[in-house]
Amino acid sequence: MALRGELLKSIWHAFTALDVDKSGKVSKSQLKVLSHNLCTVMNIPHDPVALETHFKDDDEGPVSTQGYMPYLNKFILDKVQDNFDRQDFNRMCWTLCARKNLNRTNLLISDEEAFKIWCIFNFLSEEKYPLTIVTEEIEYFLRKLTEAMGGSWVEERFEDFKMELVAKQQCLSAWELITLVGTGTFSKGMDRQTISMGITEVFHELILDVLKQGYMTKKGHKRKNWTERWFLLKPNSISYYVSEDLTEKKGDIMLDENCCVESLPDKEGKKCLFYVKCSDKSYEISVSDKKRKQEWIQAIQTCINLLKLGRPAPHRESRQKRRELRQKQQAEQDELELRMKELQMANENKQCELEDMRKKLEEAAANAAEEEKKRLQTQTELQDRYRMDLEKEKLVRQEMEEQVAQKSSELEQYLQRVRELEDMYHRLEDALEEERSARQDEETVRRLQARLLEEESAKRAELEQIHLHQQRAISETEAEKQELQKERMAKESALQAAMLQLEMLESERQGALEQYQSERQGALEQYQAVMQKLEDAANNTRTWKHKVAHHEGLVRLIQPGSKGPQKITNWGPAAFTEAELTFREKDWQEKKNRAAQSQ
Repeated sequence: MALRGELLKSIWHAFTALDVDKSGKVSKSQLKVLSHNLCTVMNIPHDPVALETHFKDDDEGPVSTQGYMPYLNKFILDKVQDNFDRQDFNRMCWTLCARKNLNRTNLLISDEEAFKIWCIFNFLSEEKYPLTIVTEEIEYFLRKLTEAMGGSWVEERFEDFKMELVAKQQCLSAWELITLVGTGTFSKGMDRQTISMGITEVFHELILDVLKQGYMTKKGHKRKNWTERWFLLKPNSISYYVSEDLTEKKGDIMLDENCCVESLPDKEGKKCLFYVKCSDKSYEISVSDKKRKQEWIQAIQTCINLLKLGRPAPHRESRQKRRELRQKQQAEQDELELRMKELQMANENKQCELEDMRKKLEEAAANAAEEEKKRLQTQTELQDRYRMDLEKEKLVRQEMEEQVAQKSSELEQYLQRVRELEDMYHRLEDALEEERSARQDEETVRRLQARLLEEESAKRAELEQIHLHQQRAISETEAEKQELQKERMAKESALQAAMLQLEMLESERQGALEQYQSERQGALEQYQAVMQKLEDAANNTRTWKHKVAHHEGLVRLIQPGSKGPQKITNWGPAAFTEAELTFREKDWQEKKNRAAQSQ
């Protein structure tokens, strides 16, 4: 398969050279000539009728590469064997294509050197048609050429060229590569002979598989004399010639996995000796210095090791590794592009989803704004109602203040009457009578206060019931208001009814509170009057007792026992003790709990 791939590259150049009008097709007569030349060069029996038979169903028009490939594979490439001179084959294809494509203007190299670069291009080019050589292989070839010419590699110059190449097409054709080398772009300061020697050395290494070459002295097998020869080391043989022009070949040393190379001690006046031992004979060789001796031994041993491992020449293996690496990188890049496309599609889908979500959010925001507008309108209406209720409450408060002022005037009148009663302090009988009556009044007031507390507890329970009923009505009103917001105009009448009911409950509550406050105020006034009478009576009694004790020292009046500390409330001194108040609070709390449980 490797041989077929290399042959197809040269045939492709020849086929495209025959395509004069660049239509991708070649006439049958030209293909007959090309096929005959291929069979002749590759030592294959030529069948002139096979081409006509192969295209007998086709018209008389030209044939494309796709049409010619089946014939080429079946009648030529399937029969080829590695028993022909590849250089003759390459020269035949080169002769066909160079006449049309090679531009010799400004070239510093000969046609022979251009042919060698063309062969190197076929070796390094990708197995894709039309044939091109990638940037990595261009750098590899130019580095090899620079080293062969004895120059130094300038990385910056190639980077600039690489940038220009990337901006254009990232690869070169065979003729562009010949122009690049032939114009001396990367060999400035080198003469033509140096460039020619460099191209030849790289050609020998990459195309002819020459791993090492040079003059050495070999010992003959018959005459046992030492003769200087030009040696060429290839992966499976060592060829030696009379001179480096390779015109007269003297023999080959065939290498296999059973061969070995070893150093020899100096003898017969020869230094730096080593011998190559093969299965049939051994060869003694001498070099000029120890460094070259070590290089040749190491190079020959490398070839033997490659034969043992069944591996190709180092430069071919390196080329294969570079191709595999590029294929791997291309596969990773394709996979990355596929993933990027998938991510891009996913991103587009996500953008669509986000756009739909944004539209939904905008609609929801519009609906929420509408609902908020309605809620604010309803709140404004409620605030207006509460403002009216507050104004009504202010009017009621003003009326209560007027009543308080009236009660204050009545209190002034009462105080005037009390001052009139002060004239009666000197009468003991009246004072005692007033004390007894005050005690009776106190008991009456206590009973009245107890009754008022019970009534107050009952009214407070009623007020709590009203408050609970009002809370339930408010909660029902809130629920109805929410239903009205959802159903909008459908249940507006129900909300009006609930608000009317709430106002009636509020008015009932206000009336109950006013009645409670009026009754409490009356009880407080009565309590204050009784307490004032009791205090006046106590003062009269104390004055009278002091006088009697002063004048009659033996008289000791009977007086009321000492009372405990009075309970002070928000309405003044209480008419009952702390224990009575605690008992009444417990009794009121139990009634309240029973009323709540019954509801």
